[in-house]
Amino acid sequence: MPHTDILSTIPASMRAIVLQEPNEQITLSELELPVPEVTGNELLIKVEYVGLNPVDAQFAKQGFCKWQYPHTLGLDAVGVVVKADKGVFPCVGARVMFHGNVGEQGVLSQYVKVPNFAVSVIPDEVKLSHAATLPCAGMSALVALDKLQISEGDSILIEAGGGAVGQFAIQFAKQRGATVFTTASKRNHKLVKQLGADMVFDYNDNKLVDKIRRELGPQGFDAVLDSIGGDTTIRNVELMRFCGRIACLNPLPKFEQELMYRRAPNIGIVSLGGAWLANSLCAQQRMSFMGNLLLENIVNNSLTIPDIIAVDFDAKSVSAALNKQLQGGFTGKQIVQIS
Repeated sequence: MPHTDILSTIPASMRAIVLQEPNEQITLSELELPVPEVTGNELLIKVEYVGLNPVDAQFAKQGFCKWQYPHTLGLDAVGVVVKADKGVFPCVGARVMFHGNVGEQGVLSQYVKVPNFAVSVIPDEVKLSHAATLPCAGMSALVALDKLQISEGDSILIEAGGGAVGQFAIQFAKQRGATVFTTASKRNHKLVKQLGADMVFDYNDNKLVDKIRRELGPQGFDAVLDSIGGDTTIRNVELMRFCGRIACLNPLPKFEQELMYRRAPNIGIVSLGGAWLANSLCAQQRMSFMGNLLLENIVNNSLTIPDIIAVDFDAKSVSAALNKQLQGGFTGKQIVQIS
């Protein structure tokens, strides 16, 4: 599409959902803020949908060292490019998806700016609301499986298979030829089996470890995708083979040295935000490439997205949704339609 400057249709201000200061209740506010100015390789995006994630809720409670307040929340966005310098790709009119910079203002606003190299262009066949389910959860699943070096014949335990990261990870692990074990609430057992899980366990089962070992045998898992953290991570290292691989999405617990000597695990940390905080252009571009891969799988009907849970674009609704993120117990992806 040829470059078209439609700056005249862009308002001077916009609605945004902001955090005035970190708080346990995740009480948010609505503000009228200036529409961002873009220069160089930056794109101005009219946001259509925002995907909510547990990390959004965690930061709303605890704050983040790089933030100034009030801070606009949200990291996952899809929308339409409405302003780009001549020669910058993608150009005005393109539909794009991205996982934003955790160190800067978020995406729960009517307009945002983003570097052009960090976005993925959404094919016409993909609904914008569907694309909004992909960035954080889908990219986290891909990074984890790459760190775990999953290949044909590997056995992998994927924690919380009914969650968004778990659902994507199950499907991609099966694409790579792995035997997939997962944990999920009983109500989600049918879902994760439909996605490809070979064995499913109730994470509330008091005999969970015994049942896993009975099915797995004495060899232990080749790999574990741990999205829970804490004591669950310690338990999962116990379930791994010697020199097995574990990818962790949450902070590591304190390990006993005896366990480390006995299992000698290869531990990987999954951090999408680190791509921005480390100022790594290669890592930021890789998120664009992963976004392309996720979108291609949707077009090819090779990937099933989580059910969409609609959230209204107002402070009260987003606050309630973020509190629900931390409470858990729901299956699907919360998506805010920006109006």
